[in-house]
Amino acid sequence: MTPLSQQQRLFLVESTQLYEAWAGTRQQMQSYKYGMKWLKSKGGEYLIRLADAKGNGKSLGPRSPQTEAIYQSFVEGKQRCEEKLDGLSHRLAEQSRLNKAVRLNRLPIVVGNILQAIDATKSRDDFRIIGTHALFAYEALAGVQLRNELLASGDVDLLYDPRKKLSLVAKNLDGNGLLGLLQRVDKSFDLVHNQSFRAVNNHGFMVDLIVPAQGIRDQKTIQFAPIDLHAVEVPSLQWLTNAPYDDVVVISGNGMPVRARVPDPRAFAVHKAWLSQQPDREPVKKARDFEQAKMVFAMLQEYLPNYPLDPSQMRYFPLDVLSEGIEQANKQVNP
Repeated sequence: MTPLSQQQRLFLVESTQLYEAWAGTRQQMQSYKYGMKWLKSKGGEYLIRLADAKGNGKSLGPRSPQTEAIYQSFVEGKQRCEEKLDGLSHRLAEQSRLNKAVRLNRLPIVVGNILQAIDATKSRDDFRIIGTHALFAYEALAGVQLRNELLASGDVDLLYDPRKKLSLVAKNLDGNGLLGLLQRVDKSFDLVHNQSFRAVNNHGFMVDLIVPAQGIRDQKTIQFAPIDLHAVEVPSLQWLTNAPYDDVVVISGNGMPVRARVPDPRAFAVHKAWLSQQPDREPVKKARDFEQAKMVFAMLQEYLPNYPLDPSQMRYFPLDVLSEGIEQANKQVNP
């Protein structure tokens, strides 16, 4: 792995700060989404705060000095927010060009666009990136760049916690499900026949929706719209679901900063080390799992001392799995 240069570090810090300010303003802008209007009814005029695109809303009372002040404050607040968002968007566009110039733009553009689309919804905290693409976030955390062959992947895994209220997540995805969100990114995304947990676009890039194995009593179909991906259960993912997470700003291929929510890097490394030892794992994947685990263990030891391999902080793993993972980590330091 190669440490970032001082210029790259500076641009990564500035990108993170800019993105957080821009994303916060974008979230604030959501509160102005449907607006307010005056509605004549029964001989009077009432101020309505709209709640959806269909015109439904809540009355704030008849026209009066108080409701007129509320309306004026809303209009002025929306204008200020729009101006701030425009200014920050311009700054982000400038920063994206700088990021490309110093080769910080590592994350594949399609993944960056998907993350950006998720982050723009109220369901922005409901999915975690696991698998190979999480490595881009760990790079940013450590301030390094990994070998490209460890990062190449034609699919991204979205981990969903089935303990969340499904109807609320579906609503937060605007009723169009995960597939609808993907099709806003790239209209060619569609479900894969006989693999309904997966969507693929015309370039062959795949998005998988996965959940940890559920108990017999909890068997239910996980999907967010009538036509949507159906989550597939994957054994052992409960460890990554229960692990702490990090929100990390990474740089997309177009230079734009995006937010990735990923499991704690210790959890990633231990889980990959465990996968590499499973007899039913495909040999090619086992070798790749092992190399990725080794790299993240080395990263933890050299660049991320704030993530100690302390068993008391990793109780979401079975003791035998954790012990084996820590043993693998120690081999990276004392081969």
